[in-house]
Amino acid sequence: VPHTKHTTLPPLPKTIRNKRKKTRKKLSAARLSQNPTLSAAMAKSARVAETAPAETVGQAVIPLVNSLQDIIARLDGDDAAGLELPQVAAIGGQSSGKSSVLEALVGRDFLPRGPEICTRRPLVLQLVRHSAAEEWGEFLHAPGRRFHDFEQIKREIQSETDKEAGDNKGVSEKQIRLKIFSPNVLDITLVDLPGITRVPVGDQPSGIESKIRTMVMQYIKHPSCIILAVSPANADLSNSDALQLARLADPDGSRTIGVITKLDIMDRGTDARNFLLGNMIPLKLGYVGVVNRSQEDINFSRSVKDALSFEEKFFSTLPAYNGLSHCCGVPQLAKKLNMILLKHITKMLPGLKTRINAQLVAVAKEHAVYGDTVESTVGHGVKLLNILRKYCEAFSSMVEGKNRVSTDKLSGGARIHYIFQSIFVKSLEEIDPCKSITDEDIRTAIQNSGGPKGAMFLPEVPFEILVRKQIVRLLDPSLQCAQFIYDELIKISHGCLTDELQKFPILKRRMTEVGCLESPADRSSGHDVEGPQHHSQ
Repeated sequence: VPHTKHTTLPPLPKTIRNKRKKTRKKLSAARLSQNPTLSAAMAKSARVAETAPAETVGQAVIPLVNSLQDIIARLDGDDAAGLELPQVAAIGGQSSGKSSVLEALVGRDFLPRGPEICTRRPLVLQLVRHSAAEEWGEFLHAPGRRFHDFEQIKREIQSETDKEAGDNKGVSEKQIRLKIFSPNVLDITLVDLPGITRVPVGDQPSGIESKIRTMVMQYIKHPSCIILAVSPANADLSNSDALQLARLADPDGSRTIGVITKLDIMDRGTDARNFLLGNMIPLKLGYVGVVNRSQEDINFSRSVKDALSFEEKFFSTLPAYNGLSHCCGVPQLAKKLNMILLKHITKMLPGLKTRINAQLVAVAKEHAVYGDTVESTVGHGVKLLNILRKYCEAFSSMVEGKNRVSTDKLSGGARIHYIFQSIFVKSLEEIDPCKSITDEDIRTAIQNSGGPKGAMFLPEVPFEILVRKQIVRLLDPSLQCAQFIYDELIKISHGCLTDELQKFPILKRRMTEVGCLESPADRSSGHDVEGPQHHSQ
């Protein structure tokens, strides 16, 4: 055995390291429910939701969910299944005004714009209200970095989009997470999803429509998701892509908010009063009408603040919208979203905590399987020697019949003995040692070995020639016996695999390379042998 200080445990392969890393992430997310601070925050949030004024409720509950979202965002795929958090997903057709609505909620111009599809990755937008005068944004992929220039935020979104989705107007399911701190916003969390497009443009993939629809449904199908269905007023509402998808995910309309955009460019003599009142397509959470910035406003750098002033003037001067102040304008939409999201979060928190507790138990069991991490070199050597010692002890016990004695069939050393005594011996007994050798062959060999002189005794050379010729006939039954013994040893070795050895596939592979653990199924010998199933046989 090499010295311990020179004995190192083979490093875990990348797949196992990723598995352990993902498991620890899941465990960290699940342990949140056991964190006294978080549990107290959840309880406090529920109390605040019942007693606090509407202006302060979001400051207690929504940031809590934002923190959970940041943690769960680090999980991959199925690891986050069952931990869907309450959020608002903005959906709509391409050029429906969805981006303008989000910019109006923030009060700043920060999203990539253009005539073609601009939102090509889901953008998780967390609005955080604070008392300081300054405004800035933070990306989850750039921790510790503040973006005070909103044009820089726009460029960062565009850069990250091109990095993941390419520059051919394709889409990607990977999120971009942006948190904006401002004194001019209400606490809201929204997901800006790619706009639904029907016809591929340029070098867009041919299946882009189905891909976007599938992506949208992955978000809005969960009961924890509030659907913000954005539809333009200058199009038939019954043909709205957003409302059609929302109806598939939310048939009764209990978690869908309708937003009607571009009210200022409707045909003259028409208005959206019946839409806003829900007389056309009823939604339990109602509708809100807004006025967007036009492309001309964007080209001439008209500020969002000026656009909000124009919107306020628009609704106050048109008689058709008298008495609808509660469902007109971006400020009303922000308040509505804040209150609806707050109530939804308060309703979902108890079930969320239960799911986290359940996953905590499952993940803790999985995490325990990997064992503790040994950092020191000495610890690696000790662990390696313990693994090999346990394997050798188990192998020896099975060969000597000291472990797991079976009454059904022969196994271990008893089976090896059966192969030698019953199969190999029988094969040898079936061989005639003098077959194909005649007296004439023996006489000729003796004469040839004597040359011109006669031989009185049997020379050694012809004897070896004759015997070697017959020994070759023993090769096949001997190789067959060796193969049977080898296969049986392989079966024994597989029964000796300890849990510790399973954690180190590199060590297991190196043992395989020296012929210790190679699976019999991987061999092409085609041999098999069955011993007696019961001792009575």
